[in-house]
Amino acid sequence: MRRRGLAGGGTGRRWWIAFAAVLAAAVAAEAWVVHEAHFDVESVFGFNAWFALLAAAGVIGIARLLGGLLARPDTYYEDRDD
Repeated sequence: MRRRGLAGGGTGRRWWIAFAAVLAAAVAAEAWVVHEAHFDVESVFGFNAWFALLAAAGVIGIARLLGGLLARPDTYYEDRDD
């Protein structure tokens, strides 16, 4: 049976390339957009891109820490003999 749509072979690679192209275009378009920065750091070129990247990395890090703290051991649901 032939896989179609997103499950097709090589489709994931094409989506990543398209995603990277859209991100690069969005950052490049910032050169032609006038921003009114509230703070000095907001006037740095590409601020929105790297701020979002750092925020996402921070959320992922916090989620991994919470997952490690709240995780149950692998043997939690096994039958106990006592």
